[in-house]
Amino acid sequence: MYENFIKRLLDFTLSLLALLVLSPVLLILCILGAVFMKGSPFFTQQRPGRYEKIFRLIKFRTMSCEKDRNGQLLPDEQRLNRYGRFLRSTSLDELPELVNILLGQMSIVGPRPLLVKYLPLYNEEQRRRHLVRPGLTGWAQVNGRNAISWEEKFRLDVEYVDNISFAMDLKVIFTTVGKIFKREGISSETSATMEEFRGTKQEV
Repeated sequence: MYENFIKRLLDFTLSLLALLVLSPVLLILCILGAVFMKGSPFFTQQRPGRYEKIFRLIKFRTMSCEKDRNGQLLPDEQRLNRYGRFLRSTSLDELPELVNILLGQMSIVGPRPLLVKYLPLYNEEQRRRHLVRPGLTGWAQVNGRNAISWEEKFRLDVEYVDNISFAMDLKVIFTTVGKIFKREGISSETSATMEEFRGTKQEV
């Protein structure tokens, strides 16, 4: 009952209320983003949702579009400016995803929507993360975010899928608030964001 009906009702109601309450903040971030990113403050990208259905994710841009002399984008570390780091460390860059939640493409809590190009790389167990709507925050985010390995992240995603409940969602939401204030797990040990997923090596 919760997973199939109540969760979606709560997602719609809470995302609508959040968009209304946070509209002044969103407007300010749009203006600041246009200035500091020298263009559109938004970043959109195709991501796989529930049952791997593709949708367009909306975020505030945290990296500039600066390129080298050959027309190639500069490394993440160079394009992630001070304003972008502030957005990412406070998770304010995620606020536009409230629109995705309102449209039913995402949920407040669920596995984070990753890149479409990763779809062929998942093993059968990891692929089960797509049995539910992707989330604004998730079980893996409150247990390490970008500071844990891909394999551990996917294990936690599947654990959420198998144990989804109102109590678990509440736990994730309240823990997320604490993580945001502490600004934990924003980057991996070797990258400004998170290393690219290249698939899980099969044990011989």
